[in-house]
Amino acid sequence: MNIAGIDVGGGGVRGQLEFQGRATLFDDGRPVPRINGKVDVARLAPRIVDALNAPSAQGTRRYHAVAIGMTGVPGLDDAPAELSRALSRQLDIDTFILAGDVLTTHVGSLEYEPGVVVAAGTGAIALGTDFEHIWRRVDGWGYALGDDGGGAWIGARGLRAALRAHDGREDGSAALLERLHAVYGHPSKLVAHTYDVPSPAHVLAQFATAVAEAAHTGDPIANGIWRDAGRCLAQAAAAAAFGSQPRVSWGGRLFDAGQLLLDPFTTSLVALVPDVRVVSPSGTSTDGALALARKATRGEVVHSPPYLYVMTGR
Repeated sequence: MNIAGIDVGGGGVRGQLEFQGRATLFDDGRPVPRINGKVDVARLAPRIVDALNAPSAQGTRRYHAVAIGMTGVPGLDDAPAELSRALSRQLDIDTFILAGDVLTTHVGSLEYEPGVVVAAGTGAIALGTDFEHIWRRVDGWGYALGDDGGGAWIGARGLRAALRAHDGREDGSAALLERLHAVYGHPSKLVAHTYDVPSPAHVLAQFATAVAEAAHTGDPIANGIWRDAGRCLAQAAAAAAFGSQPRVSWGGRLFDAGQLLLDPFTTSLVALVPDVRVVSPSGTSTDGALALARKATRGEVVHSPPYLYVMTGR
C-alpha cells in the first residue's frame, strides 16, 4: 500500500511516505510560495511532486492515497481541484485529500477524539470539533489580522522590542537587539528583508527562536512575550471549547519551545476553563495527514467541506 501524508504550513513542506513497504520522511523548510496572500498552488505543486517521486524513481509512481494538510483551508477557493490536477499530471493517485492543517493537527494530536487542538507554527489557529456537528474555528486570520501567539506574532513582538532598544525608547530589549544585529546586521537591513519578501510572516517567525534564546537567558521582555503568547493560545482554545470537561491538546513547531510556552498556555487555560482536561498530543499534523490517507484506502473518509476535500482519480 503506497500512501503519503503531507503538512504544508508557513514554515515549509514536510511529510511521511509509506511506499512499497518503506517509510520515508522529508522536510522542506523553504517558505511556502504565496500570491495575493494565498498559497500559490502552481508553484507549490512541483515541490510536492518532487517529494512524492523521490522513493519511486526506479518504479511505479502510483499512490493509493495522498493526504495534504494545508494552511489557508478553508478559504483557498479552487485550490483542492487545482492541486489535485497538478499532482495527477505526474503521479497516479487513486484518492487525493486536501484538508486544513488545523484538521490534520487535530487528528494527529487527539486521534479522532472530540476536543480542541491549538495549532501554532508561523501562525496560530484553534479547532474544536466532534467530527460531526461541532466545528469551532478560532483565529487563523493571518499575521496582519490575527494569529495571536503564533511564531510570526512572537517574532514581530521581539523585533519591535529590539528596535525600541535601538532607538533608546522605553520597553526595549538590549538582549533582543544584540540578536537582531547577529541575524540581520543593521536594523535597516531588517526592514528591507521583512517588507521586500513574498512571505513576511515566515521572516518574522524565524526570529521567534531568538526570542526564546533571550528568554532562556533571563531577559524579562522576551519572557513576557512568551507568557503573552501562551495566554493568547489559551484564549483561542477556551473560545473553541465545548461540552463538560473539554479535552484540549496542541500541535505545531512553536510548541517545540517546551515549557517556555506550555507553562503559560496550560496555566492560562486552566484559569479560563477550570474543568479542562489538557492532553499531550499523540502525534503531529503529518501523522494526522497520514491517518487520513490510510482511512481513504479503506473508504472511510467522506467528502465534507470546508475542512476536508476528497477527490477520486479512478
